[in-house]
Amino acid sequence: MKADEAGELMDSEKSDDAFKTRTAIMIAFLAMLLAITGLGGQNAAKEAVNNNVLASNFYAFYQAKNIRQTSFALAADDLELTVAANPALPPEAKAAMQKKIDGYRKNVARYESEPDTQEGKKELLARAKVLEEKRDHAMRQDPYFDYAEVLLQIAIVLASVAIVSGVGWLVIGSGLLGVAGTLLMINGFLLLVAIPGLE
Repeated sequence: MKADEAGELMDSEKSDDAFKTRTAIMIAFLAMLLAITGLGGQNAAKEAVNNNVLASNFYAFYQAKNIRQTSFALAADDLELTVAANPALPPEAKAAMQKKIDGYRKNVARYESEPDTQEGKKELLARAKVLEEKRDHAMRQDPYFDYAEVLLQIAIVLASVAIVSGVGWLVIGSGLLGVAGTLLMINGFLLLVAIPGLE
């Protein structure tokens, strides 16, 4: 082997090592993005489930309040009809019944709206709607993270194959998929663009 051939061989090995090093660094960067994407996807899924459960709880509480409110309204109506149907009732009985009617009507109004405790029907419904919006937001985020994860995983596989095979165009394909996955991940966090078929 001549000296110039040995020099060319060493230069070839150096460029091959540089290719492998750059590709390995790209794989590490893609793996980091994949980890961030996985975390974002898990958080979106948990947020969707948690907010759905909380919204369901508020709707159940709303229904319970509605049933109690209806019971009090029916009891008040019944007492009012009893008073109206019995004009001969003693004044003490009428006063006692009116006191009960007033208490029932007060409960009916309290169940409709309780700004202090935020547990009236009006407030419960508003709180449930806020949680539904949060759930829907998280559900819109989730597909972007899912597709970003797939693209980043494929990009890592292509880059790994490029290191083993030395085929440069696989790195280019890996880079393109990595960019697409990164853009989907960013959109998953920020929801800047609504992509048809993903929402």
